Amino acid sequence: MSTATQETPTSNPKRKRWLLILLAVVILAGIASLAWEILYGRWHEDTDDAYVNGNVVQITPQITGTVVSIGADDGDLVQKGQVLVKFDPSDADIALQQAEANLARTVRQVRGLFSNVDGYKADVAAKKVALTKAEADFKRRQNLANDGAISQEELAHARDALDTARSSLTSSEQQLDTNRALVDDTVIASHPDVKAAAAKLRQAYLDDARAVIIAPVTGYVAKRTVQVGQRVQPGAALMAVIPLDQVWIDANFKETQLKHMRIGQPVEIRSDLYGGEVKYSGTVDSLGVGTGSAFSLLPAQNATGNWIKIVQRVPVRIRINSEELAKNPLRIGLSMDVNVSLHDQSGPALAQQSPHEAVFSTDVYQEQLASADHLIEKLIQANLADANHSTAQR
Repeated sequence: MSTATQETPTSNPKRKRWLLILLAVVILAGIASLAWEILYGRWHEDTDDAYVNGNVVQITPQITGTVVSIGADDGDLVQKGQVLVKFDPSDADIALQQAEANLARTVRQVRGLFSNVDGYKADVAAKKVALTKAEADFKRRQNLANDGAISQEELAHARDALDTARSSLTSSEQQLDTNRALVDDTVIASHPDVKAAAAKLRQAYLDDARAVIIAPVTGYVAKRTVQVGQRVQPGAALMAVIPLDQVWIDANFKETQLKHMRIGQPVEIRSDLYGGEVKYSGTVDSLGVGTGSAFSLLPAQNATGNWIKIVQRVPVRIRINSEELAKNPLRIGLSMDVNVSLHDQSGPALAQQSPHEAVFSTDVYQEQLASADHLIEKLIQANLADANHSTAQR
């Protein structure tokens, strides 16, 4: 009994010391956690539910054709305007030649309409002269008939000649009006028939040009499915071109993380591809206008008795520094870790202005249309030149 009494005082100080150490550790951990939250945590939001995204430009034909050549394969770098796929051009070439011949024939026909108007003008002028002569002859014979110098029969013949001249002039004027209506307020190039033929030629030219599919943008080829000899229809996906210098990050933040997030805030980015050795800088480009589930194929139906609240996620688009992206390129779909700094909250939560220009565009197809217009003008001038040359020879 005396031995147990003597051991208790020796064990209590040791236990008390360990409890004090544990208490101190808990207090220090609490202080450190509070300091981290005050100095850093409340000014940053991060997530690893983020992925690289970008423009996936689908290469699709605009006409039906049989593939005879493929100019690029998966992973190849292609420049804007570079040939990707060629179709058998035979049908398109024949249609283009027919359209050219049709335009040339139409220009010559319209030239004939203008010539007819000039001819009818001359005919009307001649008929007016004939009418004037017939009127003068009738008046002269009428005076002679009054004096009894000629018979009434001869006067009747003069009256008939006058009526015939008037009728002939009226008929010629009507024919002139009819032909003039076909060319009024136009020149040959702007005549409706010529414009209709030019439109057919423009379509045939574009169909012929579209037998060669070119890259609308500079980028890398992916998802090639087309094969030589394949008969493809308009709209079929042949391959895709991805401009990897224009990628961005879609980061899915919890709705509870968006309270202080604003457009323009700086972002620190790390990729799983390069690890912690490579860090990117970026900015918040836009905050999504709906949660991911709201735009899903089958939206959630919460009007049920077994509903369970789930924290939703909202996509936030992050723009990456282009210079850093060029040094360490990324691929579509890669996983990323993003950390948004919330210190500057002066920016808007939603965009305040509409875009002033196209977000993404190409001009390679406009060049095809410009070439078609040049061919049309050349054909019209060539057939007008024939008319001018013939006039000069006369």
